[in-house]
Amino acid sequence: MARVVVNVPASAKRGELIEIKTLAAHTMETGFRRTQLGELIPRDIIRSFVCAYNGEEIFRAGLHPAIAANPLLVFTAVATESGTITFTWSGDNGYSATQSAAITVV
Repeated sequence: MARVVVNVPASAKRGELIEIKTLAAHTMETGFRRTQLGELIPRDIIRSFVCAYNGEEIFRAGLHPAIAANPLLVFTAVATESGTITFTWSGDNGYSATQSAAITVV
């Protein structure tokens, strides 16, 4: 299982701009490096990230081999209603992780 961390405010005022942070623990191997014996290390990266607010996509990112290990994504959204923010990562070699966080809008 992949280790992921999400940071979403527990509550916000309706219409408030909130900052959302997420980090996925992943080596992000580019596929360009070689072992000490000269063999290529196979590529193993997170390819995509999607964030949905109450089922509606609010942010999407495509990741590529040049992204650092343990990618950190920070973005903003407008708090419109109470509900769930869902984070989904997918990548090479069957990598998949999903996490969610609740937010209360007053």
